[in-house]
Amino acid sequence: MFNCTSGGASLQALKSAGAKNLEGKVLVDVSNPLDFSKGMPPTLAVCNTDSLGEQIQRAFPMAKVVKTLNTVTAGLMAEPSTIPGVHTMFVSGNDESAKAEVINILKTGFGWKEVIDIGDITGARAQEMYLALWVRLYGKLQTPNLNVHVVR
Repeated sequence: MFNCTSGGASLQALKSAGAKNLEGKVLVDVSNPLDFSKGMPPTLAVCNTDSLGEQIQRAFPMAKVVKTLNTVTAGLMAEPSTIPGVHTMFVSGNDESAKAEVINILKTGFGWKEVIDIGDITGARAQEMYLALWVRLYGKLQTPNLNVHVVR
């Protein structure tokens, strides 16, 4: 299952879907807690010591929440080859088998060549906070088709 709702509405939308319907399921969370109340650029409604991904996991403890794809624009999520070369996607979540399943989908279904597992669901904090940089890059480069490549 994919949570592709607006971050401010994610918890309510998932509650409407029903906790029982999420039990035992892998829930790929691509939402971001963006707050546009003060205009652009948006801020985060939750950050630093919590994340929307963590809030979703706490609200639905029987779901296997995996945070990913939230660091790129929608078109790039499913078509990473829009940007030439290799670039990096991140995943975080508490369930190792759920993350492995999502990584497989990202690589074989969507064509992501590099996926880095950044750990448990608290990694969603970093993934969501990345949006501040993404928004600034979008403004500077005048395109949403951008991403990073982690080099070691």
